[in-house]
Amino acid sequence: MKITYGTRLKDKVCIVTGSSSGFGRAIALGYSLEGALVVCADLQQGARADVNGEQAISTHELIKQKGGKAIFVQTDVSKNDAVENLVYRAVAEFSRVDVVVNNAGISIESGKPSRRIHDTPEEWWDTTMAVNLKSIFLLSKHAITQMLKQEKNEAGDRGWIINIASIFGLVGGYALRKYILHRNWQLVNRKASYVASKGGAQNLTRSIALDYAKDGIHCNAICPGFAETALLADAVKIHDKEAIRSKHPLHGLGTAEDIVGAAIFLASAEARWITGVRLPVDGGYTAQ
Repeated sequence: MKITYGTRLKDKVCIVTGSSSGFGRAIALGYSLEGALVVCADLQQGARADVNGEQAISTHELIKQKGGKAIFVQTDVSKNDAVENLVYRAVAEFSRVDVVVNNAGISIESGKPSRRIHDTPEEWWDTTMAVNLKSIFLLSKHAITQMLKQEKNEAGDRGWIINIASIFGLVGGYALRKYILHRNWQLVNRKASYVASKGGAQNLTRSIALDYAKDGIHCNAICPGFAETALLADAVKIHDKEAIRSKHPLHGLGTAEDIVGAAIFLASAEARWITGVRLPVDGGYTAQ
C-alpha cells in the first residue's frame, strides 16, 4: 500500500514508543514523512529483521537517512524514571512535546496454548499490565505535564495522545468459524491478560480525553486487527494463518502501514473535533 505524504505534522514533536519494529516503526517513519520531529523510544534500537524483512537499521537512523530529524531514547515504558527521562530528552532536544503514541506492548499469551484465567500465571498478568497499560498512564502523565506548560495553537489545541489498543479490547478472545453443526463459533485462543490490558487502555483513553478536553489535549485509541507484525508471527506458531486471515472481510490481514494513516489523521488538524474515540482498523473484524 502506498501512502501519499504531505506536511500535516510539520514541526510537531512526536514521541513514539515501541518504535523499533511493527506498528511503532511504521508510525515513526510515517510521521517523519509528514514533517514531524520524531523521538523514538524502545528497549533496543535495532529493528526486528526477522519480521517482514525489516532492515536491521534502527528507525531513527533510517529517518535521518531519509532527511528527517529523529533521536532514540532507550526506554523501559513500565518504569516511571525511564518514562520521565524520555519526556525530558524530547524537550531537551526539540523544546516541546506535541504528540505521543503509546504503542509499546507485549502479548505473552501469543504463540502459546490457550489458557483460561484460573490457569494464567500471575507473572503474565503483572508483566502484561505493566507494559500495555501502566506505560500509557506513565507516558500520558509526564507528557501532559509538559503539554500543559505549552500554549495552545490557533485552533485551541495543545497536544495529541494516541494509544495503540487492539480489537481484543473490544472482544473477549479470538474465535474461528467451524463449518460444522450450524457453523458455530468456537473460541480457540483466550488471552485474559492481553484482553484486559487493551480494554483498560481504551477506557483510560476516554478518561484522559474527558479530563483534558478543556486544555486542548486530544486522546484517542486505535484498535488494530491482525496485521503482519511480530505478534502475528507468534500467533501463527500454533494457529492457522489462513483461518485468521478469513476473519477479516476486507483485504484479509493488515500491515503495519495500514495503521499509519489512522495515526497521522488522529495527530493532525483534521481531527480537531475528535477525542475519546476507539477506532477499529481491522478489515471489518469487529463488524461481524
